[in-house]
Amino acid sequence: MNLKGVLEGILFVVGDDGATLKELMDILEIDKENLESLILELKSDYEKEDRGIRLSILGDAFKLTTKKEHRDYYSKLLTSDEANTLSPSAIETLAIIAYNEPITRVEVDEIRGVGTAPMIRKLVAKGLIKEVGKSDLPGRPILYKTTSEFLDYFNMESLSDLPKIDETTEVIDAVDLYESKYTEEDTDVI
Repeated sequence: MNLKGVLEGILFVVGDDGATLKELMDILEIDKENLESLILELKSDYEKEDRGIRLSILGDAFKLTTKKEHRDYYSKLLTSDEANTLSPSAIETLAIIAYNEPITRVEVDEIRGVGTAPMIRKLVAKGLIKEVGKSDLPGRPILYKTTSEFLDYFNMESLSDLPKIDETTEVIDAVDLYESKYTEEDTDVI
C-alpha cells in the first residue's frame, strides 16, 4: 500500500478543514515517526517548481494549499467573466446561507444533502459570504453569513428583500422502509 498516496488523498478530501497529526496517525494506523517521514516526503514532492500546490501546516492541521507565487493566475480565474457567473449549486448554497445565517458549513451540508466545502471556499473567495465567528457547537465550527457584495450581486437592499418561503408546506409522512405495501403470494413450486 502506498501510504504517501493515501496521505495525499486524505489531505485532498479534508480540504480546508485539514487533518491533525493524531487524526492522520489514527486513519493511517501508523506511529508518529512514520507519519512525519511520509509528510516530509510529500512536502518535498510539492516543493518542486513544476507543482502547483504545497503541503502547509496551518494551526495544528496539515492542509494542501496553492503556492503563493501563482497568486496572480488564481486571481485572474476568480475575476474572469466565467467565474463571476454562479452555478445552480452556488445559488442553492447562497440561498441556504442567506435564509439561515449565521450558519456552519456542516449545517449547509445537512440541508443540501451534499458536501459544500469547495463551494463555500469559492463563495468566500468571490466575497459573497464571509466568516463571522465560531459556533458554540462541539469543535467550534466557523459561522458564515452573506456580505454586502451578495446584496449588490442580487440587487437587494437587505436580506428582508429575499422572497418569502411558504412555511405551510405539507410534511410527508415517514415511510417504514421495512414494511412493504406488496405482499408475497404463495405459489406452488413444481
